[in-house]
Formats: sequence, structure tokens, C-alpha cells
Amino acid sequence: MEALLNTVFPVALVVLSGYLLGRRVAMDLPTLSRLTVYLLVPALIFDAMYRASFTREGLLGLALGFFLTYGGLYLFVALLARLFRLSHEAGKGLAVSALFPNSGNMGLSLTYFALGEAGLRLAVVYFILSSVLMFGLGPAFIRGGGVLEGLRFTLRLPLFHALLLGLLFRALEVSFPFRLDEGVRLMGQAAIPVLLLTLGMQMAKTPFRLGAFELTASALRLLLAPLFAYLVGLLLGLPRLEHQVLVLQSATPIAVNAFLLSQEFGKDAARMGRSVVVSTFLAFLTVPLVLLLIGLR
Repeated sequence: MEALLNTVFPVALVVLSGYLLGRRVAMDLPTLSRLTVYLLVPALIFDAMYRASFTREGLLGLALGFFLTYGGLYLFVALLARLFRLSHEAGKGLAVSALFPNSGNMGLSLTYFALGEAGLRLAVVYFILSSVLMFGLGPAFIRGGGVLEGLRFTLRLPLFHALLLGLLFRALEVSFPFRLDEGVRLMGQAAIPVLLLTLGMQMAKTPFRLGAFELTASALRLLLAPLFAYLVGLLLGLPRLEHQVLVLQSATPIAVNAFLLSQEFGKDAARMGRSVVVSTFLAFLTVPLVLLLIGLR
């Protein structure tokens, strides 16, 4: 519970600040969104990839578990959308909710509190894989269009370039002169508060409704995703720590970046914003259950 209090409460404070500001001051949200997409988040992703540290064993085990978990989630959401004859936008929104976890600012700190330094190192592997999925394929998926058009669109985004360059510079062990890497890191650190403030401002502009979409999106992210991860870990026979990290990181709420990408490239940012907030606060109830599932108190 301490891990939840130390992660969810700061997030709630920043979102609430943005909400109160948005209620009193007219803000240019499209400009804020573009600033974040084209500068701050690329800096954050580059810095995370450049500073990442992981072992080959941890990478391979978590990578296989991650892709099986999220492949299963995608197929389940596609089946759900077809079964209930959901609109294209609703089905896409549920897929984004299920596939984009808050494995960075919330997941990493939560794993550290629950599993210590060893768990944190493995959690970084998960975060990298999640970033590849979110920023490598997410924009094209949300924007829509054909596969080739979506691929060309994604390859033009600075998000994707930052991801590849960060991994490349990490592999080559490139050292920056004049501490330029600290400048990039400083910009990246600005991304999270701006994301959360933008979310709060967006919420101030739209009526809050706790509807079927928000509850379903939260259930997919907070309940189904960790259940899939748990079963995949058993199927693969993952070591205890790798299994725990896979399940715990999969139990985090919908990523704030899901709202950001929907704001910039999609048509349903308001509903996605509500889903992010709802899933974040429902994590108070679901994450303790997940901690019990993986053998932690």
C-alpha cells in the first residue's frame, strides 16, 4: 500500500493542479500536446533507452512473456469488439487502453518499492519493450490508415527516432561532450509533469462520466492484463523474480501517454483521458490484489 500511496498520490496532485488551472485559465492544449510529442517525450524516451541497464537472461525471458501477454490481449480485445459490435473508434480505444500500461513513472517506482533493486533492473526491460510498442506502433495504430501508410507515418515521428537512437547510443556506449546528455535528460524530466498537467486541463474541458467504456478499459488494463501475464509466466516457467515483474508491471493503469497519443493523433482524447484517471485511482483496489497473487504483501 505504501508503494501505491507514494506513486498514485503525486500523480493525482499534478492532474488535479492541471484540472484547477484548466477551469480558471484558457489554455492552448494542441500546442502543449505538440510540444510534448515532438520534443519532451522524445527526450524522455532517448534518455531512458540510453541509460538502460539489463541482463541478457532478463531481457529474453521478459521479452517473450511480454509479447505473448500483449498478443493475447490484442486478440481478446478484437474478439470483444466483434462480439459486442463496437464502433471502430471504441474498439481502437479499448485496444489502446489494454496495450499501453503506465510502466514508466508509475511502474518503475512501484516495482522498486515491491521488489527492490533487482526487480527494478528487470522492470526497465519491460519499460523498454512497452516503449517500443507504444511509440513505435502506437501513433500509426491510433491514426489509422493502411499498414504501409501507418509504417511510413511512424518512421517520420521523432518518438521513433529517439527510441532507436537511444538504444543505438547505449549499445555503442557513446559518451557526450559538455554533459549534453544531462540537457536531454532535463528535457525528458519535463515530459511527465507536462503530460499530467495536460491531462488535468483536458479533463476540465469535458464533463466527467464514469461509463461502460471507462470501466471496461480499466478492467482490461488492471485485471485482465496481469491475469494474462500471470498465466503466460506459468506457461513459460519464468523464474520467480521475472514472473513477479512481468505481472506487476502488467498491472499498472493506462499510460498517460495513451491520452497524449490520442490527443495528437486520434479522435477520442476526452474519453481516453477519463479512462486514464479512472484506471489510476482504481489501482488502489487492484494492485494490492496483484501483490497477493505474486506472493507479496
